[in-house]
Amino acid sequence: NQLELFYQPQVDMRSRCVTAVEALLRWHHSDRGWVSPADFVPLAEEIGLIVPIGTWALRTACTTVASWPDTLRVAVNISAAQLIGQDLVANVKKALQDSRLPAERLELEITESVMLNDTVATLATLHRLRDLGVRIALDDFGTGYSSLSYLRRFPFDRIKIDQSFVREMSCQPDSGAIVRAIAGLSRELGMATTAEGVETREQLDLLVAAGCNEIQGFLFSRAVPADSIAEVCGAISEMLRQPAANC
Repeated sequence: NQLELFYQPQVDMRSRCVTAVEALLRWHHSDRGWVSPADFVPLAEEIGLIVPIGTWALRTACTTVASWPDTLRVAVNISAAQLIGQDLVANVKKALQDSRLPAERLELEITESVMLNDTVATLATLHRLRDLGVRIALDDFGTGYSSLSYLRRFPFDRIKIDQSFVREMSCQPDSGAIVRAIAGLSRELGMATTAEGVETREQLDLLVAAGCNEIQGFLFSRAVPADSIAEVCGAISEMLRQPAANC
């Protein structure tokens, strides 16, 4: 019982409202204190524990968010091991049924590396998940194994722009060009975009100008426990009501 889900808001810049949260795994060890996900998630994947942990996270996120305003959706990360397993679709269906969370309020995030694993079977699983009514997002787009063929073979609902590009937009022209290209491509394909790792007002302005739909990052909020999300959303709403210079 040391694992916990924290939630980081995602802000829609057209409505200027928090429209989603990403569920992020946290571990508070009795002796070590807070252990970084960067340390324990790769190990959990290596030893095979990521599947039961991922199933727990999915069910917990659905149950938690089901009691929140119906304008909020939740994004849950899905590992490669979960996607190539036999139980993911059944687990998602059960999590939705048990929590009574409408399927359209659940978004599953997969990374590009997932698409390398038995692509035919992976695509079949993604289509079965889409048939349930859930949204599918491609996370960390533009890093590692980028291939435009993925965007042709499966109609993702959302593309998440990796924070490495966002961080360097103001000082590296090529990063800004990549972000604008991804935003433009997504728009032409009918896919929404979320920019991750936004920390400054300058980055926000550049992303809005590039056409990114949603913004996620420390500029608005860190990931917080479930019982803090209402307060955080209220603070973000108040921030967005202020003149731009004060945001």
